[in-house]
Amino acid sequence: MIDNKKVLAVIPARGGSKGLPNKNIKSLNGRPLIGWTIEQGLKTPEIDTIVVTTDSKEIAEISKSFGAEVPFLRPPELATDTATSISAVEHCIAFYKNELNQEFDIIVLLEATSPLRERDDLSKMLKQFTENYEQCNAIISVGEVSEHPSIVKTISDDGALASLLTNKEKVTRRQDNSTVYFPYCVAYMVKQKVLLDTKSFYPKSSLPYIVKRYQCYEIDDIYDFLAVENIMKFEWKL
Repeated sequence: MIDNKKVLAVIPARGGSKGLPNKNIKSLNGRPLIGWTIEQGLKTPEIDTIVVTTDSKEIAEISKSFGAEVPFLRPPELATDTATSISAVEHCIAFYKNELNQEFDIIVLLEATSPLRERDDLSKMLKQFTENYEQCNAIISVGEVSEHPSIVKTISDDGALASLLTNKEKVTRRQDNSTVYFPYCVAYMVKQKVLLDTKSFYPKSSLPYIVKRYQCYEIDDIYDFLAVENIMKFEWKL
């Protein structure tokens, strides 16, 4: 709890993964990938409850062994390739309200595929969020984008290269571009009511929490995995 507000952290972890099979429990520097995120959540005293929502019994058992709550297995219709994180989080919120008689003020989405969180990131984000609670609806971790959209290309129907941003003023030096950011998922934190009303982790009046360059990675395939594995060894001296 922080500033009399109850905090629920939700970690979605489907059993199926096409890009990197069983990625959520694949061993990363000595522990299952999801174990890193669970431990980071447990080390954040402001978080009241950490729940893993999964359709996999194996992921559920591993998550419990690391200290997360897994009070249900996610229904199959919420664990397909087209199912959204929003639907899984909504189901989780409803379960805690209807089955366990627990409600929360702040929902924190923690993705297991983004384990590069520093020890106090989540506490800092919650502090920034609650200090601005009357003026904002969410806080989202973002990192500076290295490849600026102004130089990104598409391939037209005739096979020629074309600029993605056709109305962008031409800039020849990278440093002359304005800084842009991508929501690398250290965390998304949203007021529960706003999340349920808007069905979005990006509601209006969202604050940024800027992460470091080495944290700007999400694991979707084996190359991301290898990058994160070695970044951990380098940055955290594993």
